[in-house]
Amino acid sequence: MRNGVGAALFILVLVLVASTLRAPEYRAPATWQDPRTGMQFVLIRPGTFIMGTPADEDGREAQETPHEVTLTRPFYLGRFEVTQAEWTKVTGRNPSHFQDCGPRCPVERVSFDDVVHFVERLNDSSERGFRLPTEAEWEYACRAGGTLPFGAHGSLSSRDANINGNVPYHATTDTYRERPTPVGRFGANPWGLFDMSGNVWEWTEDWHCPYPESAVTDPHGRCDSQFHVIRGGSWLFDGNSARCGLRYTHRPQDSGYSLGLRLAHDVW
Repeated sequence: MRNGVGAALFILVLVLVASTLRAPEYRAPATWQDPRTGMQFVLIRPGTFIMGTPADEDGREAQETPHEVTLTRPFYLGRFEVTQAEWTKVTGRNPSHFQDCGPRCPVERVSFDDVVHFVERLNDSSERGFRLPTEAEWEYACRAGGTLPFGAHGSLSSRDANINGNVPYHATTDTYRERPTPVGRFGANPWGLFDMSGNVWEWTEDWHCPYPESAVTDPHGRCDSQFHVIRGGSWLFDGNSARCGLRYTHRPQDSGYSLGLRLAHDVW
């Protein structure tokens, strides 16, 4: 009996020692900056939300089927849209139509194919992990815990974001700037992300696929489609197009004066 108690105590001691030697759990910092380009990122923590829009949301399209989405992995998302200066630093060229807007303005006139090459060069010359956000990751970050058309807000005017103020969404008619503005000029959403609504459209990783009607985990839009999803609206489009749940599309080879990107980065 005594030997049995001694063996049990010995095992307990081994367990306690092993627990003290275990490597501490890694906690990703709340923000991160790429040392080469200076791009700033915000940590987006895992969670569950309703993707899509309720039936009574003004401007809602049939494809915005509400369904529960769970994201199980944290990721970083760009605090700002990728700027002309950042794109030029990586590629050596600036494709933007509005180059006179300045280096802090978002890069535009970039196709999905251009973005793929940009990300490849960035990963080759910096620490790997850069990518586009999935459609689900983008909408989760846009909503930032809110359920209204713009996450925490039910209306949007061009005083709140760089959109076509001639046709605002539940707000008074206001300014139409007719061009992009430097990133970060308007207020951030509750998670510290700027220009999630307006300025330039943002490419996502996903192909344009029908939404499921049941709950999903870590979804990726992979299907037989000729179009990629873009999100967020732009200076050229009205407030309705800047809703968190609005889905718009382009072919991967398309580019335009109001089409840019925001990068994601995997947590190590």
